[in-house]
Amino acid sequence: MTTPHKKKPKQELTQQQKDQNKTLSTNLILIEHFIRLLKIFRIALQRFCLRIDTCEQIILTVYGLIRLKIGTLFLPI
Repeated sequence: MTTPHKKKPKQELTQQQKDQNKTLSTNLILIEHFIRLLKIFRIALQRFCLRIDTCEQIILTVYGLIRLKIGTLFLPI
């Protein structure tokens, strides 16, 4: 896990640190939106009483629907 750079007392962040924080926050937003979509589909909340191959198929289907909804291919399978 990567944490953002924090400003020390009586010091300012360098431009490079600010740029790194901006990049990190952009990536975190994408991840948080993906987690929100998983919760909407309740895939992370339910316990499946199915065979493992059926469960995997359901998860991959929901994952594909999420990728279709957000309209990008930046999420690797």
